[in-house]
Amino acid sequence: MSSLSTHVLDTALGRPAQGVPVQLYQGDVVLATGATNDDGRFAFTSTLEPGTYRLQFDVTSYAAATGQDIFFPEVSVTFTVADERHYHVPLLLSPFAFSTYRGS
Repeated sequence: MSSLSTHVLDTALGRPAQGVPVQLYQGDVVLATGATNDDGRFAFTSTLEPGTYRLQFDVTSYAAATGQDIFFPEVSVTFTVADERHYHVPLLLSPFAFSTYRGS
């Protein structure tokens, strides 16, 4: 079984993105929900078997809380769990762009 965490950084404000709601899906099924902590991090407690998953970040609520106008109201990141390890999916966020990568 694999584990999963995420880290959201607000590149426009130059700080971790606190309070970003995030959901973990497999297909159309919600497996877990949460929100990033003061350091912009969230670790899922559920373990993952091999397969395809999706993280859904609610950027709208975060932008409203920080007084930012945004172009992307939500960000979806689909990824594949292939073997047993820890998976980390960071999200770099700004009002008009986002980027992600496979972290460690």
